[in-house]
Amino acid sequence: MVSANQRVGEYVLDEKIAAGTFGEVWRAHHHVWTDQLVAVKIPTDPQYLRNLQREGSAIHGLVHPNIVRAISFDPYAQTPYLTTEYIPGTSLRPLIQKRSLNISDSVAVMRQVLAGLAHAHARGIVHRDIKPENILVHERAFTDGFASAGVVKVTDFGLGKAATNSIGSIAYSASLNDAAGREIAGSLDYMAPEQRAGGAIDARTDLYACGVVLYELLTGEKPAGTEVPSDLNRSVPKVLDDAFRRSYARLDKRFASADQFTSALATISSPPPKAAQPAARVVRQAPRKISCPQYHQPVDQ
Repeated sequence: MVSANQRVGEYVLDEKIAAGTFGEVWRAHHHVWTDQLVAVKIPTDPQYLRNLQREGSAIHGLVHPNIVRAISFDPYAQTPYLTTEYIPGTSLRPLIQKRSLNISDSVAVMRQVLAGLAHAHARGIVHRDIKPENILVHERAFTDGFASAGVVKVTDFGLGKAATNSIGSIAYSASLNDAAGREIAGSLDYMAPEQRAGGAIDARTDLYACGVVLYELLTGEKPAGTEVPSDLNRSVPKVLDDAFRRSYARLDKRFASADQFTSALATISSPPPKAAQPAARVVRQAPRKISCPQYHQPVDQ
């Protein structure tokens, strides 16, 4: 177990910001450049170490505005750790619970999630655990707008790997066994049917989970049965119902890529990023002149 003010690698732990069954995430600062903040992920159970190793390997080289960037990694240190950029703000979960986002903001968030996933998929990495807790929203989104570049980031690639059979477990996710006794990792509410069955997965597995997240963004609830978002929120346009159906479908009917999903959202306009308001300009007018009735000369009023 680690504690505040403990040094891990080049960084000194400040405050625990997340904890699960097998691991913790701490905000930390560089031991010399104290204004440089990072997030440090530390396994608290030896069984989670392989997930930390997998995550460090998965996100190495994934440099994209919508993916949390890896900074340093040492799974063999006395205290194994993975250091990533620190995102001040919140996960998507509280915003869903509070119904904080309107339709255009929800679409703007999903577009950025899909952009990050498209980058990972192009490099052979499937996240396998997309859910609101693994989508971070920078505090800048609340002033600059949710359409601003890089304010939404995908994190926690602990299950990320090249498309293959689903195995392993993760600190912040549930797990279950299939009929053959194989452990299947991920969060049950967001698992695609092929993932639950322990079968082969590909990029479309992440798109199924994105469909569930989109439904939550638009309605505040998880999908059930054949309901579409507009059944719960009458202001949702038909195009978003159609996008949800294609993501929440059987594997052969689902979007083939994150870019296809993004194209299906293209007709929904996102509000432009908020521009900084210039300071009010004070215009001083020259004093008005009038003619003196007695001397007939111009004087100040």
